[in-house]
Amino acid sequence: MSDTKNAEQAGHSEQAGHDKRTPAAPAEPALDISRRRLLGTVGAVGAAGLALGAAGGAGAYAAVATPDDTSPLTSVGSTEVMFHGKHQAGISTPLQSTGHLIAFDLAPGAGRKEAAALLRRWSATAAALMTGEPASSGDTGVALDAGPSSLTVTFGFGHSFFDRTQLTDRRPTQLDPLPDFSSDQLDPKRSNGDLWVQIGADDALVAFHALRAIQQDAGSAAKVRWQMNGFNRTPGATRKPMTARNLMGQIDGTGNPKVSDTDFEQRIFVPDTGQPAWMAGGSYAVVRRIRMLLDTWEKLPLTEQEQVIGRKKANGAPLSGGTETTEMRLDAFGPDGKLLIPANAHARIAAPEQNGGAAMLRRAFSYHDGVAADGAPDAGLLFVCWQADPIRGFVPVQRKLDRGDALSAFVRHEASGLFAVPGGPRAGEYVGQRLLEG
Repeated sequence: MSDTKNAEQAGHSEQAGHDKRTPAAPAEPALDISRRRLLGTVGAVGAAGLALGAAGGAGAYAAVATPDDTSPLTSVGSTEVMFHGKHQAGISTPLQSTGHLIAFDLAPGAGRKEAAALLRRWSATAAALMTGEPASSGDTGVALDAGPSSLTVTFGFGHSFFDRTQLTDRRPTQLDPLPDFSSDQLDPKRSNGDLWVQIGADDALVAFHALRAIQQDAGSAAKVRWQMNGFNRTPGATRKPMTARNLMGQIDGTGNPKVSDTDFEQRIFVPDTGQPAWMAGGSYAVVRRIRMLLDTWEKLPLTEQEQVIGRKKANGAPLSGGTETTEMRLDAFGPDGKLLIPANAHARIAAPEQNGGAAMLRRAFSYHDGVAADGAPDAGLLFVCWQADPIRGFVPVQRKLDRGDALSAFVRHEASGLFAVPGGPRAGEYVGQRLLEG
């Protein structure tokens, strides 16, 4: 829940072609309501790992009765994200309401040849599904009545992938394992992996349909290592677009980099001249499963919760005054001579100005997996952050949070992964082709 700035509405999704959500061609004139305005905001979360939701308005979803029905979909169902482009979809795309994160390990004996064939299958399936078309083979029909619903499918490579495919000479140094953090309680079975896939959509059935298609396409080439399912606020759930609340009830998301920022590209994406060359236009994703200790948190009085975060719970304003978007006054003192924003407040420690300007694009999903073995809710954040270099983005911020963040007493980092996500495929290419065939 690091202090992250709400991304600008709708128009900020227009990043490098593929991140532009466009409505699928309607059979009748477009709806009067602007679809661009309804797309919502890029979800943002903090480096300690609390969630931000998508905020956007949209009418109630109206499913198509049959495949032959020519009635137009609502904007929620008809919005489409481009598969091909400079960057992969699902990075600067506005955050969707449903998500799946899944990691695969290549099967014993599988190597570079099998990996290339798998990425070809996955890319063909993703390209079809993101336009609202059936999967290329063996479609289950789960999403038969739905449009693309802003579906995105994003692919990445883990550190171990390069050993399995004998491509260690092409493994970027930015993919070196993350350092150990004192607060980590990581489950290795739910961490890392050879391959990583992120699926997001504004309809749960569309997202599940893509998940099943990706799993089926894996065939005998790869097996699931772990899978995690998440959610965010549904477009139209609030009377006006606004920053979402995380599972702690906190307005979460006031400092995320915006696509309109002049330095957004250089902070989030590997430059065209960067190394290795196959990562040009790509980004690095840090994935963390962060359980929130909700039973403990909810017993805290409101004023103490606000001291932990450094912001008002009602409106997200910093304790130094103003509104949600007011800059924090980190040097402001109260009548009692104490800092208005405590020295160990999460918002203070995670602020870019406290971390040498370190920036990452936080784009996460909340999760709830029932009750854990200890009887407490197994709920929290599927934290995903994007940056051109995790050594300059995630790592310095998390190190500082690890040393003194008041929020650390109320969260538990239970799984972790780091993945190299190459640039978007050109027309006729599959994701990762420049790595596997370069």
